[in-house]
Amino acid sequence: MSEESSTPEKQPTPAAGQVTEPAPGSGDKPPVTTSEPDQQPARPGAAWLPDVVTTLLAIGLALVVGAVLVALSDEDAVASLSYVFSYPADFFSYAGEAIWESYSSLVSGSVGSIDAIGVTLVRAAPLICAGLGVTLAFRAGLFNIGAQGQLVVGALFAGYVGFTWNLPPGLHLVAAVLAGMIGGAIWGGIAGFLKARTGAHEVITTIMLNYLATSFLLNYLLSKEAFQRPGSDNAQSPAPADSAMYLQLGNIHLGVFVAVAAAIVVWWLIERSTFGFELRAVGANPDAARTAGMSVERVYTLAMVGAGTLAGLAATMNILGKGDSLSSGVAGTIGFDAITVALLGRASPLGTVLAGLLFGALSVGGTAMQASAGTPKELGDVLQALIVLFVAAPALVRGIVRMKTAGSGNTVMAKGWGS
Repeated sequence: MSEESSTPEKQPTPAAGQVTEPAPGSGDKPPVTTSEPDQQPARPGAAWLPDVVTTLLAIGLALVVGAVLVALSDEDAVASLSYVFSYPADFFSYAGEAIWESYSSLVSGSVGSIDAIGVTLVRAAPLICAGLGVTLAFRAGLFNIGAQGQLVVGALFAGYVGFTWNLPPGLHLVAAVLAGMIGGAIWGGIAGFLKARTGAHEVITTIMLNYLATSFLLNYLLSKEAFQRPGSDNAQSPAPADSAMYLQLGNIHLGVFVAVAAAIVVWWLIERSTFGFELRAVGANPDAARTAGMSVERVYTLAMVGAGTLAGLAATMNILGKGDSLSSGVAGTIGFDAITVALLGRASPLGTVLAGLLFGALSVGGTAMQASAGTPKELGDVLQALIVLFVAAPALVRGIVRMKTAGSGNTVMAKGWGS
């Protein structure tokens, strides 16, 4: 036997966190090294928890900053600053009273009664539908800035069917709702088609389509006799017929339940359908999805068609729910607010619904703050902006509260300018 063969083979030293076990029937064979994780993996069911905690902390920080703004907008509190170092109790007393009155008015005005809850739900319904449209595009990796234009075109379609067609109740409502959804789908599909066929960036095309819908198409049609209210010199259409209106249930309308149903459909579409799998795959990596045999162009087009359909559905909430006429301000800022709702909702259907309810409550409560506590109504808009600011900067929130990062949760996969 040679000296080389008689020398025992040097065993590898196990690394930290590893356990060595003898292999079955190994005899003198080297041991098998197995890894022992340093910590237990996170449970799949709790993967969403860090995002929820961060979002709640962002809302809390926004309320704290808002409280400071309320205190500084109170005349008595500001006057007491001149002698705050001599007698600070006055400032804190006046500031605390102003903050309490403002925030209690905000809560009571938005959810403090059955009527207030109904107004909040009606205000939130179009935000939820339009936000779901933005969410759907987000999951495909598209940044849909065009919800405003899609909503305007949907309102034109729904409104025209609502005040010109003569159909039985129920059937008239269905026709008007479908018309609004078709109008939004067409306008969203244009951006999707351009993205799929020419590679035109959806941010650019949707912004241009917004201007085209609001500054040209809406104003042009309102100047025509077919859309002009008889006997009126204003650029305003007739109100929709009663047969085309959503059924009223107390101080809410059927559109609120339609918005909830739309959220369920979008959740099923994204999480349970084959198209939803393709949507998420393209949003995560379009090149890999194309290699796997998926049609990226088809997904882009259908995603924007779906986003436009939901924005068109949002338009029907005001036109057929509240009976609004077509005018230059028919869409308000719902299309742009929908982007912040989708961002706050982390591009998930449930999150979008909750964010829409929150923004609806802030909008309604802002009016109540002004009426009851004398706080400027714009504070509600400031709170919305602060919430979005903190939600968009989770690292800042975690740094402020010294929160340990515990893995990555769901992310919005829109690529923005980098796609």
